[in-house]
Amino acid sequence: MSEPTDPTSESQPAEPARPRRRLSRRALLGGAGAGAAALAAGGVGIAIGSADSGSSSSSGAGDHVVPFDGEHQAGIATAAQDRLHFAAFDVVSDRREDVAGLLRAWTEAARRMTAGRPPGPANAVELAPPDDTGEAFGLTAARLTVTIGFGPSLFDGRFGLAARRPAALRDLPALPGDELDGARSGGDLCVQACADDPQVAFHAVRNLARIARGTAVIRWSQLGFGRTSSTSRAQDTPRNLMGFKDGTNNLKAEDRAALAESVWVGGEAPDWMRGGTYLVARRIRMLIEVWDRASLGDQEQTFGRHKVSGAPFGGRAEFDAVDPARLPADSHVRLARPESNGGAALLRRGYSFTDGLDDQLGQLDAGLFFISFQRDPDAFVKVQSSLARDALNEYIKHVGSAVFAVPGGTQPGGYVGQPLFA
Repeated sequence: MSEPTDPTSESQPAEPARPRRRLSRRALLGGAGAGAAALAAGGVGIAIGSADSGSSSSSGAGDHVVPFDGEHQAGIATAAQDRLHFAAFDVVSDRREDVAGLLRAWTEAARRMTAGRPPGPANAVELAPPDDTGEAFGLTAARLTVTIGFGPSLFDGRFGLAARRPAALRDLPALPGDELDGARSGGDLCVQACADDPQVAFHAVRNLARIARGTAVIRWSQLGFGRTSSTSRAQDTPRNLMGFKDGTNNLKAEDRAALAESVWVGGEAPDWMRGGTYLVARRIRMLIEVWDRASLGDQEQTFGRHKVSGAPFGGRAEFDAVDPARLPADSHVRLARPESNGGAALLRRGYSFTDGLDDQLGQLDAGLFFISFQRDPDAFVKVQSSLARDALNEYIKHVGSAVFAVPGGTQPGGYVGQPLFA
């Protein structure tokens, strides 16, 4: 990755065409690498401000850079970018100092890459592998954020951390719609890389995985395109692969009081988690072919919203107040709203995905890679438990699941999780 260029000289990408051929993970990466982004289903990026405010600016060299350091890790309340590469890692070393060393190296590399620079000093030795894989040379930082989290299994006793595990950090219980694949679930560590350029996000995870060799290996990963939630009032509400506006009433970065109440961890957690949050990731397969045979009326009854306008039943526009009395009892909107779940509110940050065709019926393996941030994972459990009666369950299944503690942000020179290992 080169030094950041003048963002005012970069033209906006054209609206991508719909793919007409069989899609595979290789094809997705290939299209992203060529800049075509054939699978994208979202808009262009917006200007950014500070890592935790979601505020925007309209000009200047910072338009493509989200600061890595701050009170909270970037990539949470940051205005959601259009592309995602998420990876969960298993630690293969049994040495605590190796884990701390990896987090130190990851932080420094992420600090550089989010600023539009290579992940490490240039290596000019011809007989040694280069220190940068090179696919991001000449690209801007593209609002790259790198967010790092710790899974419950990191505290299993291998590294002397068991006594420091937060009470809230535990594997999720069995939930409605679960058909989980263990190979797509769990992990000791996670990296969430979001950017407005798919190649920049891929480059970040690829290089962090390279740095981790000998200490940690990728357990599973997921590419995402087309954000499915807005995390700032400056963003339009996107549509999911079912064609409905998703996350209309999501928490927004501007709602600082709501974030403090529902997202950021406070005095109930160990000191090393103050200012942090908990990440829940769910790979939700949509049964696209079944959904596409449902009538428009059935689809709208399932969500409790009108498909084209996004308005809730009884309303005329997307952001009109939801009247539960006008909604079907098993509609998604009625069951997912905080008022139906004891006030439990989530900061959603999911992405659409497609991974070609499945091996059983030759149907699209596509859906929603759901990500939410909350002060306690129990908030997600409450919402998901309420969705046991959700009419949407006829068209989806949850095939992957993970939960991670995301520590607070860093100061220059520090590293993610340093208070835990110090």
